[in-house]
Amino acid sequence: HHNVGGLPEDMTLSVVEPLRELYKDEVRELARTLGISVAERQPFPGPGLAVRTLGDLTPERVGVVRECCAIVEEEFEAAAERGEMELPWQYYAALLPVRSVGVHGDVRAYGETIVVRAVRSMDGMSARYSEIPHSILQKVSTRITNACKGSVNRVVYDITHKPPGTIEWE
Repeated sequence: HHNVGGLPEDMTLSVVEPLRELYKDEVRELARTLGISVAERQPFPGPGLAVRTLGDLTPERVGVVRECCAIVEEEFEAAAERGEMELPWQYYAALLPVRSVGVHGDVRAYGETIVVRAVRSMDGMSARYSEIPHSILQKVSTRITNACKGSVNRVVYDITHKPPGTIEWE
């Protein structure tokens, strides 16, 4: 499986992975059969927020990603609860090392870019971007730029399918 790594060569341990050959949809089906309630939660990358923090990996930048992911999750889940949209299979924010000029008050200010990604998929092997209503994306953008003043001044939405893209950015 493409996301499975090994142990360092100098370790004397063995990796036991009984589910190694199963894909995400197969793992979910097994979890449902076993009555495991977290079977339906969205996938989270093994390396954590590091794969959503492109460029320099600093505590401050990871903190920005954590806050922006929480905003995306809150807004999408609330909109789905209200019946305004279908909840995507996976949805998150990633911080790009792309600085652009913006305006804070009457002053030009440079900030980084957050990309919001939401996809529909059955197994994670292929995915289609989710068509999120513009009103929800606008609310997400406003919340992110207000919460991250001084570090983020632009929010974009990724409409790339998998393939050619991947679900995560890194």
